[in-house]
Amino acid sequence: MQTLDFQKMANIERSASRKRTFYRWLLFITLGIFALYYLAPLYVMIITSLKSMEEIRQGNLMTLPGEIIFDSWKTAWSGRDYDAGNVFLRPFFWNSIKMVVPAVAISAFFGALNGYALTKWRFRGDNLVFLLFLFGCFIPYQAILLPMARTLGVLGISNSITGLVVVHSIYGLSFTTLFFRNYYVSIPDEMIKAARIDGAGFFKIFFKVLLPISAPIIVVTVIWQFTNIWNDFLFGSTFSFGEAAPIQVALNNMVLTSTSVKEYNVDMAAAFIGKYFIRGLTAGSVKG
Repeated sequence: MQTLDFQKMANIERSASRKRTFYRWLLFITLGIFALYYLAPLYVMIITSLKSMEEIRQGNLMTLPGEIIFDSWKTAWSGRDYDAGNVFLRPFFWNSIKMVVPAVAISAFFGALNGYALTKWRFRGDNLVFLLFLFGCFIPYQAILLPMARTLGVLGISNSITGLVVVHSIYGLSFTTLFFRNYYVSIPDEMIKAARIDGAGFFKIFFKVLLPISAPIIVVTVIWQFTNIWNDFLFGSTFSFGEAAPIQVALNNMVLTSTSVKEYNVDMAAAFIGKYFIRGLTAGSVKG
């Protein structure tokens, strides 16, 4: 009798194990299908950029290139040997680097300083100030175009990298302040009180006490700001043109500019350089 019960329990366990295995494989297959669907555009971009125009016209969209050619990548980065309609990414890529790095640094630094003041050095009306910063997070881009354009004109920095740095630093300040304020709220006030008893002032506490323990929120803020500023097109196309434009404006100009034949391989290579290169950098920065 006990043997029959044991065999019955073993059969039930095997049946349950088979069901778990079935559902696990079903989950893996489903996730794999979604992953392939998500990665399909990236796959098409890469293989199209490695094909010649003749192969693109004659072949299937999903087929691998018969011969791998990197000429389209060279053309997208460095351009051709003539000037008419010759739009390429190299100078505009560096424009974006020169715009993004200081804008991220400025907005992150002052956001941390604001968050620190609003949580650890409370003052009369600090909640109202924070409410105004919070309101700034919901102001649409279009609402500040005209006043910002006039301000840049008065300062004499319109159509320049400096002007774009100012625009992105100011617009991103509300978000960075919100991030740091919410992070610093969780830090015990006793740490600040102890530092003040030891004679530390406002900035010494900020640099010596808070910043060393702010690495997680700094990483989050930098990635957020870097990605948003790099991918921005509206501010770049509104406040700059010509040689001062960032890479997203150059990408748009490259896609819309053609001499006589649309070169899809060059467009795909340019799009990959402009978007997925930096996306890979920012994604890798949080490993470990």
